[in-house]
Amino acid sequence: MQLRRLTAIFLFSLLTAGFFSSHAADLRVGVGADITSMDPHYVNLFPNNGVAEHIYNKLVTLDSDSRLIPDLAESWKTIDPTTWEFKLRKGVKFHDGGDFTAADVVFSYDRVGKIPNSPGPFTVYTKAIVSSEVVDNYTIRFKTASPYPLLPNDLSTIYILSKKVAANATTEDFNAGKVNIGTGPFKFVEFKRGDRVELARNDSYWGKKPAWEKVTLRILPNDPTRLAALLSGDVDAIENIPTPDLAKIKANPSLSTFTKTSHRIIFFHLDQLRDQTPFVTDKDGKVLDKNPFKDLRVRQAISKAIDRETINTRVMEGLSLPTGNLVPAPMFGHVPALTPDKYDLEGAKKLLSDAGYPNGFNLTLHAPNNRYVNDDQIAQAVAQMLTRAGITTKVVTMPMGVYLGHASKLEYSFAMLGWGASTGESSSALRPLLATYAPDKGLGSFNWGRYSNPAMDAVLAKAMATIEDKERESLLQRAATMALKDIGLVPLHHQINTWATRKGVAYTPRTDEYTLAQEFQPK
Repeated sequence: MQLRRLTAIFLFSLLTAGFFSSHAADLRVGVGADITSMDPHYVNLFPNNGVAEHIYNKLVTLDSDSRLIPDLAESWKTIDPTTWEFKLRKGVKFHDGGDFTAADVVFSYDRVGKIPNSPGPFTVYTKAIVSSEVVDNYTIRFKTASPYPLLPNDLSTIYILSKKVAANATTEDFNAGKVNIGTGPFKFVEFKRGDRVELARNDSYWGKKPAWEKVTLRILPNDPTRLAALLSGDVDAIENIPTPDLAKIKANPSLSTFTKTSHRIIFFHLDQLRDQTPFVTDKDGKVLDKNPFKDLRVRQAISKAIDRETINTRVMEGLSLPTGNLVPAPMFGHVPALTPDKYDLEGAKKLLSDAGYPNGFNLTLHAPNNRYVNDDQIAQAVAQMLTRAGITTKVVTMPMGVYLGHASKLEYSFAMLGWGASTGESSSALRPLLATYAPDKGLGSFNWGRYSNPAMDAVLAKAMATIEDKERESLLQRAATMALKDIGLVPLHHQINTWATRKGVAYTPRTDEYTLAQEFQPK
């Protein structure tokens, strides 16, 4: 009996080892948003960045809690109030065997500002650099016009390319897979637009080796399709568990789930630029002579008409955190006093009446339908709530790849967007979303409403030049309070990130929402 038991255990161990050995060679992940470009500098979108995180490195990166940690730079320090010095790792190789040096860093940062027709450039994170000095192959210094404490945070967003390979490369070359050479844990294999990205392990990687020899990122924006792929075994893991199915997935003994609150805010831009805005009409369908969104009372009414708690419970199944902030606690710059506007239907109607719209008006709400968790359903719910307040609202949604091109040209009056604080603090949202549009300064790159508040701009600028952390955070909190009390945008909620895996695969959940193959481990 004892011999048979030992034999069974031995055979089970062999089978288990065989399973994990073969399983570890190949990881298939279902991702929930379309990937629109393989050029890591073309547009600052998280789905695209998430792929880049596999292929490329940055000087500085963020851990799973969005705290700064070394990447291609081993250390950094200030030499004087306007000079930062970064010491680079030695011995790092690009995927083609070329050496990584300071020249590649200078080239990469310079390229960011030269990408043509970007619908959402990264320039907000490089504009502070007025000059670069290559001290030697592994030491680089950056000069800023004034003291700039957030340079390491900003540089955690910019991917480093090979100057030799990408010097004359276009975005189309990256999309075609011709020049996708980085220093990251995986090598690029193939990009099939709308279908998948295939990667292979970089066995010469300078850091911790991934567990997986081959990775396939399946693009599955349709929630039922993505879930079905997991349940059928077509993929080993998915992100963004469909909210109605979370309880069922948690109860399934063959699956594991992982969650973490995101630093992404879901919100709405309002057109505050034009005197007439194209998708706001009177009840007869005629474009209004005056843009109602320029009136603070109308913006306040819209915010009060949205029942964020109902969206959380009925649309998001509890997987959202209603907010009046740009970043969640305990992130740097969070303002405890900025609580979500309470649902107040009668208060919203009164504000509209006081603003001269006792009968409301008609509105078209534009949103993506394959980018954020339940984006289409959220848009429909908000439309119903606004309609009850007297703003008769219809919804037009489309895939993010199409939506972004139109929205970035300011074609819409009321538009949904989501934004993650990719630098780990609140200026990451303030600068692109609420600062006055100033492309020469890298500001307002995603300020689709063209909200402008010079007083807030001045506080933000002061914060960006303040070295002492406590004082800088106080200034950032003041800037956020000014912009959000002014309803520069309408905040809705922070997403709660979810992942599900087949048993035998574990994941380290991340605040930044990235789904990274290198963070999956066989158990």
